[in-house]
Amino acid sequence: MRIIPAIDIIDGKCVRLTKGDYSTKKIYNEDPLEVANMFQDHGIQYLHLVDLDGARSSQIVNYKVLERIASKTRLKIDFGGGLKSDADLQVAFDSGAAQITGGSIAVKDPELFQTWIANYGKERIILGADVKKGKIAVSGWTESSDLELLPFVEDYLKRGLEYVICTDISRDGMLEGPSLDLYKELMDPFPEIRLIASGGISGMDDVFRLQELGCEGAIIGKAIYENRISMKDLENFITT
Repeated sequence: MRIIPAIDIIDGKCVRLTKGDYSTKKIYNEDPLEVANMFQDHGIQYLHLVDLDGARSSQIVNYKVLERIASKTRLKIDFGGGLKSDADLQVAFDSGAAQITGGSIAVKDPELFQTWIANYGKERIILGADVKKGKIAVSGWTESSDLELLPFVEDYLKRGLEYVICTDISRDGMLEGPSLDLYKELMDPFPEIRLIASGGISGMDDVFRLQELGCEGAIIGKAIYENRISMKDLENFITT
């Protein structure tokens, strides 16, 4: 299972939110590159970079942060937040993203999102399936749609997509454990899914549970920043 630390960006700074609530913003580092280098120095190969300003606006905002990290590290970055047009997508890839995550766009403009899959390939496009009270949430988690998780994901799997990041918003940033039942419910009918779990990881026990469940990757944020999981723990996990 891939270990994918998260860096969330507001005003160019590394922050974390609780349950996606922007009013709970906590700044952990003024320089996201410093954080990215720390990850790389401990053997991490992947990074989940989220433009929280972009998620709430009409376009990508913090692409310069992406460009800086991509050009100065070897990390393979999946980038999300604010990707609402072909132009945004091109900016993300031109700035160094290896993959992009589309959440709101997959709900609000499925035809456009499908062209991204067709044009860039299923290896480079990730579906962001963020769940709030059983429904898919959009616009930086500030809005709920009428779409339910399983039919939403199934529709895109039928269109050839493989990678899905699923976040239970009620657990994000809470350090109370991931939604194992939700992930099992998602993987049982769709064995072909490459599921990346996100939200709630509180310690290495959670990481091992997600691995046993069969998740392709695990995104870890606050547990790292609050020292619930050490970089040595992750280094050992990766090398064993």
